[in-house]
Amino acid sequence: METLLLLTYTAICIFIFKVFKVPLNKWTVPTAVLGGIILIGSLVLLMNYNHPFTSKVRQIYIVTPIVSEVRGRVVSVPVKANTPVKQGDPLIIIDDTRFKARVAKLEAQLADTSQLARGNVSAVSQARAKVAQAKAKRDQAVHTLERYEGAPSAFSAQQLDTQRERVIATNADLQAAKAALEQAETQLSGEVNGDDPAVAAIKAQLEEARFNLDNTVIRAPTDGFVTQLAVKPGMMAVPLPLKPVANFISHQDRRYVAAFRQQSLLRLKPGYEAELTFTSLPGQVFTAEVDEVLPTIAEAQLSAGQQLVGAAAFQNMSNEALVVLKMDKNAELESLPLGMNAQAAVYSDHVHHVAVMRKILLRMTSWRHYLYLDH
Repeated sequence: METLLLLTYTAICIFIFKVFKVPLNKWTVPTAVLGGIILIGSLVLLMNYNHPFTSKVRQIYIVTPIVSEVRGRVVSVPVKANTPVKQGDPLIIIDDTRFKARVAKLEAQLADTSQLARGNVSAVSQARAKVAQAKAKRDQAVHTLERYEGAPSAFSAQQLDTQRERVIATNADLQAAKAALEQAETQLSGEVNGDDPAVAAIKAQLEEARFNLDNTVIRAPTDGFVTQLAVKPGMMAVPLPLKPVANFISHQDRRYVAAFRQQSLLRLKPGYEAELTFTSLPGQVFTAEVDEVLPTIAEAQLSAGQQLVGAAAFQNMSNEALVVLKMDKNAELESLPLGMNAQAAVYSDHVHHVAVMRKILLRMTSWRHYLYLDH
């Protein structure tokens, strides 16, 4: 672009010198040259600052590592690499023999323990009946004693003593029945969500066993596809150490991250117009928009450690900030692989009339993608 401007300026100067017959001397020629340098330099500097450009643009996408939650041998891989799948479709099937056996064992234990728990309920009912029976006997003995004491002349002292001992005995029986009832109710008082504690514990184990059984079939977390599928039947899938059995890529909106000089940060704001050119699509320019400027620069992060950070850690720091660009869906871009590189220019609201220079330069960059040699 600078060359084009220089040639244009030179042509204008020659035209002025020829038409107006300006003499060529030590004043006119240096003035024309210096004026061209100042004019072109000012335009280029204004364009670079107010409408920044970068060739460091990369399309980003997120990969979900597929890690098995259970340990087992892979018996089947029904998914095909790079083929679209729906959420919930099976990707990898693990041998479920041990997990089925575990579920069957816990189901049997649950049935047995539930029967014992029902026996505890019956024991409480029986204890309550015994309390009522002992209370009735005690009340009858007390009533009889009161009747004996109300007519002392009709009963002997031995009969009164015998009846008093009977009241004491029935009171003791009543207290024993109440203690047995309290013990039976205590066994039921520890219920968890309405279940006997032993039953609740087995239900929890059974739920975990069924969860593990379900996880012997690894399913697609979202709509997407599996790429670079290397797992085959016979391999072991393990939860620890975290070793993915496949890499899953979800369907997602295509976004692009561009690295700009920090000098351009004041001219990089969400909503600003942007344009992209792709190395794989020579001669084409696509409209985009600044979505956000990332609030951090990765090279400056500090992590907890046993050593202090010195000045040497900042010698090779990058001078670039990351900007996220978004654009509407395009059928031509959707057909290309994920992770393409591109070039981008952002057009701010400042000194907007020089943006045409940046647009011309960006299109010249796009056309240069046709020029390459492989030999």
